[in-house]
Amino acid sequence: MRLLNSNILGKGQGQAFVILHGFLGMSDNWKTHGKKLSDSGFEVHLIDQRNHGSSFWDDTFNYDVLVEDLKHYCETYSLENIILLGHSMGGKTAMLFAAEYPELVSKLIVADISPRFYPIHHETILAGLNALDFNIIKSRGDADVVLSKYIPDFGTRQFLLKNLYWKEKGQLALRINLETLTKNVAEVGEALPYEAKFEKDTLFLRGEKSNYIISQDESLIFKHFSKAKIVTIEKAGHWLHAENPNAFFDALIDFVA
Repeated sequence: MRLLNSNILGKGQGQAFVILHGFLGMSDNWKTHGKKLSDSGFEVHLIDQRNHGSSFWDDTFNYDVLVEDLKHYCETYSLENIILLGHSMGGKTAMLFAAEYPELVSKLIVADISPRFYPIHHETILAGLNALDFNIIKSRGDADVVLSKYIPDFGTRQFLLKNLYWKEKGQLALRINLETLTKNVAEVGEALPYEAKFEKDTLFLRGEKSNYIISQDESLIFKHFSKAKIVTIEKAGHWLHAENPNAFFDALIDFVA
């Protein structure tokens, strides 16, 4: 079984704190928070999920395999009693992992996603990424011009453009497995299985300006996570860890201290 790529900060110094990025993201998105957590005494594992970042590509993409990828990672590094944080898609992976392997997780943190089903809503973003022709595009600026025809929001484009890299001299490419992610995008919105439960301390962080966790989700959250606490991060949307990083980090530390 192939091993997920990761960046480990503060190796050997304390409790393992594992972080899973969201759809079309990568571990590098969490480097700033990872550094602050390692400075706080944790051994931080910033993980690239399959088909993202520098991890392996595979045609199979669903939450069952994402969970097993993480299980293999924990076994390889002898991780147990972990604090597990996941954002968006990573939050769905984290929820299912905690429900299936509660003995490995001491505390769970879910950033701006609920256990419910979400309809496909990444079509425009995926269309923009699929429109990038790297036989023509030779700079980040060129790519941004193409994406701007599909995605008006500058911040979203900057997030997506972090996936650009030089495959070889003069040849740009994307780190994500765009073909597989486009084909399997419906998997990203799948609900947590009805019977899934995690009975330990759980923190749900939602962005004040985001609609990913709404008031109607609260009863479902408590059904699956009996010890859940829901905290709203002010002045932040779905990318709450980037939009209000200080409030987000303070909420993390309050929970894990």
